[in-house]
Amino acid sequence: MKHTIISLFLFSSVLFAQSYNNQFYSSTMRVDYYRIATKGEEHITLDAVYEEPLWAGSRTALIDTMNLGDNFFTVQDYSSKQVIFSRGFCTLSAEWQTTEEAMSTWRTFHETVRFPFPKEKIILTFFKRDSIVGEGKPMVFRRLQEFTIDPNDSVFIRRDCTKRKYKVLEIANNGSVDNKVDLLILGDGYSASDMGKFRKDAQHYTNVLFSVYPFKNHKKDFNVRALEVVSEESGIDKPDIHVWKKTALGTQYNTFGSVRYILTEDNRTLRDIAGTVPYDFITILVNDNRYGGGGIFNLYTTSFTTSAQKGQEWEVEYVFVHEFGHCFAGLGDEYYSSQISYIDFYPHGVEPWEPNLSRTADRNTIKWKEFIDNDTPVPTPWGKEQYDSLETLRAKLDRRDPDYYQKREVFLSQTKIILANPKLINQVGAFEGAGYLPYGMYRPALDCKMFSLNPVDFDPVCAAAIERMIEQFTK
Repeated sequence: MKHTIISLFLFSSVLFAQSYNNQFYSSTMRVDYYRIATKGEEHITLDAVYEEPLWAGSRTALIDTMNLGDNFFTVQDYSSKQVIFSRGFCTLSAEWQTTEEAMSTWRTFHETVRFPFPKEKIILTFFKRDSIVGEGKPMVFRRLQEFTIDPNDSVFIRRDCTKRKYKVLEIANNGSVDNKVDLLILGDGYSASDMGKFRKDAQHYTNVLFSVYPFKNHKKDFNVRALEVVSEESGIDKPDIHVWKKTALGTQYNTFGSVRYILTEDNRTLRDIAGTVPYDFITILVNDNRYGGGGIFNLYTTSFTTSAQKGQEWEVEYVFVHEFGHCFAGLGDEYYSSQISYIDFYPHGVEPWEPNLSRTADRNTIKWKEFIDNDTPVPTPWGKEQYDSLETLRAKLDRRDPDYYQKREVFLSQTKIILANPKLINQVGAFEGAGYLPYGMYRPALDCKMFSLNPVDFDPVCAAAIERMIEQFTK
């Protein structure tokens, strides 16, 4: 298929008042498919289409104009070709394509998109960001694949995926699913004897999320449910030390070669379980004590739940909220000194789509320019040289060392002084060092939940991105 460059502004023409009831039923259409990929090339093949219960998303904000994600899909009415739904999202596949393995290997990933169940035949079209544009320009979307789906096909549409039932914990019920953000908490590595711990963990990390700005200002905008999903064994896989567990969701450490990166590739099982209740976002609590987690925009988050070191519980809470920032608002990692497995994750000369990362330090064109005071220097000096020297030494510490936490604290205490500069606190500028790159990439603030392990909130730019997403689901 010939790839056609598209712009999100194309979809703005359909932003006139739409009647949900004219186009959709109250249920959810779930489309499962396979993405077969290698570096720079991929193909999509259809797997199955399901009808799930009540659609949990907004019934008015059907068209996505936020321009987030490395992928995008549209739903068009087959007869009129009008776009009636669209969403941006990210995938495991896109991340994997930035690893060394993808340079010489093809892999297959199982993925899902969900949208309100249409009443008439539709065209589902997938798009992928392409970095072929010029220096300093944002990546645009290119058409990748399209499928025609008839929702009235009684043979093709499966309606059996939600027969299995799980105990539902109503942690926060603040109103109708169509004007709230519906967060679903699942657990992996919790055996039957661990269900008491899961209930406590689900409540605790809900409380943690709503203790952090700006989420604490929007607690009433969320519904939070948890499903009791029982694994055969406690804990999850750690391939690097040959630990294998029989778990319900198949999460594991060592994703893409990173010891601390926790993800699952068992998408079908995850969706079958999650689809038994209405949800917008999924977070997976992992019953393990090795530091780790993961978060992919509009897919899911993971987080370990128990610290291996007494007194380090705050570290677990940090990971949970940090990863949720990725999944919920498409926030990028602002740190740059930790080990990663990616190669050229952000192509040179291409502006990242993430709202809190930028290749430019020009106050007139940087994406968060409206947040920068006139007297703030851009780029913004912040003690980077001293910070980098401390981080270089800290990176040499071994987490397996019994004295690791004591040694790490020596460096953290010194970096905290740099990151607590009273002249820069709450100031938005262009701070060099972000997105895994020490130079040529900028973040909005000195410190943020997306940058360091410090007990800080999201910076003003990240907070604004979070609030825009909340508005998308509550209006």
